[in-house]
Amino acid sequence: MTRVRVQGIVKRFGDTAAIDGISLDVRPGELFTLVGPSGCGKTTLLRIIAGLLEQEVGSVLFNEDRVDEVPPYLRNIGVVFQSYAIFPHLTVAGNIAYGLKARHLPADEIAAKVAEAGRLVQLDALLDRMPSQLSGGQQQRVVLARALVIEPQLLLMDEPLSNLDAKLRVQIRSLIRAVQRTLQITTIYVTHDQEEALAISDTIAVMDRGRVLQVGKPWELYLTPGSRFVADFIGTMNVFHGHLEAPEAAAGWHQMVTSFGQRWQVRATGASDGQLSVGVRPESLALERGANSDDAWNPLTGTVVEAAYLRAIVRYQVRVAEGLTVTADIHNPDFGAIRAVGDPVTLWFSANRAVLLPDRPGGA
Repeated sequence: MTRVRVQGIVKRFGDTAAIDGISLDVRPGELFTLVGPSGCGKTTLLRIIAGLLEQEVGSVLFNEDRVDEVPPYLRNIGVVFQSYAIFPHLTVAGNIAYGLKARHLPADEIAAKVAEAGRLVQLDALLDRMPSQLSGGQQQRVVLARALVIEPQLLLMDEPLSNLDAKLRVQIRSLIRAVQRTLQITTIYVTHDQEEALAISDTIAVMDRGRVLQVGKPWELYLTPGSRFVADFIGTMNVFHGHLEAPEAAAGWHQMVTSFGQRWQVRATGASDGQLSVGVRPESLALERGANSDDAWNPLTGTVVEAAYLRAIVRYQVRVAEGLTVTADIHNPDFGAIRAVGDPVTLWFSANRAVLLPDRPGGA
């Protein structure tokens, strides 16, 4: 298995730093996802790792070997791009075999490898079909099999599911994850879809404007985002601004007064000058105060402006102040007591579920 290290990479296009001093360490056998908005530099970084772009500063290492001067075709990588780039005149088997034929392997070895790759991505019954006879999901499986059949030391995937509908995206991402785990191949995956990143990744790096803002396990980024940007990008976060009324409080508890006048208890270590922002996830809000007396339960009063039924969840939009609406996800609700638009409501959240949110990484 291959360890990938990116050290101090800088890449500029004119006066713009597309990659601004990024360093990352991808462990052998993990699925590492670069996630961020369009234009944040994630595809540029992937292409540098692939050798398709050259950086101005920094280095790329596979295990202990620098590959900066190694051409792409000698890096032994499999690449899956957003566009399928399937050869329309070749069968499924012919498309999968393309890289093997370029390596001049014996015909019987190629046939065996193609059959195994087809089985791995559940295309073994379709090897004789032409691309025009395939669905979008099946075409994406062909591209995946073609990247894997050469037995690369590293798999790079750039927005591989963006051309599929919602149901197919879920199916194919599950297949990608299962294949990756089976082969234990180090994989770097690029997406702008935070749900996709949370679902498949071992580790996620959140990027913005050419920099990495935070790296961690999916649940770490979701539960303890290091900045307002990460909190907003990884899932939905209700953000509240206010000040500390008693910043010297013992045991980490502080009295917070929100900008709209409600008083809460929060843990706010590191807040400066008494001003702070805290985040509360929608699923942390409840319609009933929690029964655990050891927790401080904070009230949030307002008026329901929208109620949406989402299978096992009712999602409320509640206006708590002029210009401020919060999202509350109530799981397994009592459907006989669903609040209607216009109803006054009090939501509750445990003080332990409020997260301090610096505006920028490091609280700067």
